[in-house]
Amino acid sequence: MGFSDSALSQSSADEKERGPSSDSHLAAEKEMKACTLSSLFSSKTLNLHHSKSLLPRSLHTSKPLFNSFPLFTRINQNHDHNCNSIIHKFQIHSASTPLMASSFNSEGARCPPAIPLPTPPVTKFNIGLCQLSVTPDKERNIAHARKAIEEAAGKGAKLVLLPEIWNSPYSNDSFPLYAEDIDAGGDASPSTAMLSEVSRLLKITIVGGSIPERSGDRLYNTCCVFGTDGKLKAKHRKIHLFDIDIPGKITFIESKTLTAGETPTIVDTEVGRIGIGICYDIRFPELAMIYAARGAHLLCYPGAFNMTTGPLHWELLQRARATDNQLYVATCSPARDTVSGYVAWGHSTLVGPFGEVLATTEHEEAIIIAEIDYSVLENRRTSLPFTKQRRGDLYQLVDFQRLNSSN
Repeated sequence: MGFSDSALSQSSADEKERGPSSDSHLAAEKEMKACTLSSLFSSKTLNLHHSKSLLPRSLHTSKPLFNSFPLFTRINQNHDHNCNSIIHKFQIHSASTPLMASSFNSEGARCPPAIPLPTPPVTKFNIGLCQLSVTPDKERNIAHARKAIEEAAGKGAKLVLLPEIWNSPYSNDSFPLYAEDIDAGGDASPSTAMLSEVSRLLKITIVGGSIPERSGDRLYNTCCVFGTDGKLKAKHRKIHLFDIDIPGKITFIESKTLTAGETPTIVDTEVGRIGIGICYDIRFPELAMIYAARGAHLLCYPGAFNMTTGPLHWELLQRARATDNQLYVATCSPARDTVSGYVAWGHSTLVGPFGEVLATTEHEEAIIIAEIDYSVLENRRTSLPFTKQRRGDLYQLVDFQRLNSSN
């Protein structure tokens, strides 16, 4: 077992201020000021059309247009044809507000508006990724997972992540045979009973990979999250089922046996706010964006990418979700078994909020221990503040669950 731990060094350089405006721009600015001053007559926000190429330089920056007027109101658009040719659509809320933030409505890009990143209960902690071999022997799989969790905790992990479908072979034939009634618990769900017990004894948080769940006459691919008290804190049912057909490579139709979940899952734990996805869920950036808008610090994806999509997309998607949302992404795969019906890619990984691979492994069994430092999140978001630069005037992501719960 081995892992690499590297950090992407941050580099930032402020753009140098451009030289003085040309005479023509100065003349245009004076003309605009003159026609604007003679036209202010209400307290409404200025909302005009503009052609950026005609705007004076002071409108291209965050500098105040007029030192004596912190708020523009409205211009009589019939007042002066020359003035209106310079200013067409422009919005200024205050002299100290940058043009982009004031006119593009970045908060409107999320509906409801994004929740500010909450203060996590811890700043730094170790995560353990347990890349496990899986066999047809369910009792062996449960005992083996327990041993790996205990080893990870012994190495300092406060959060342990298990693979997708770690108690069963990954096949439509196996899902009904190995499925457990998680809600009933006890003997009806020996896999989750073990996770509950070991999380309580070791005082750690466990994102329990996934197992086949039976609920009534339906089967789900389900991830359970247990807190340090051993109680079930959240249950995520895989939202996007793995139905693919790549001719000559791989065909797998999860929907033959499994039912899709209907609810995004984000949970507050002793190690921060975590958004949960399972394998194919990682391909859908909207889910990760919803979690980020709900204030997630970390996304966990137990997954079992295959030998076709794994080399191409596994790391790429993890780094994309982390970079898009400026948070941590952790994944955990089963170890590779070349004689099984479904061959997993492996390569369990931790990715940082700049898309940097902090720790990973190959395809064999492994326990990866790596540090998560939440103080990095704010630094990255300050250096690259694109969450404040979204175009709410052009697009919007709607979180229907939050929206409906607030109505």
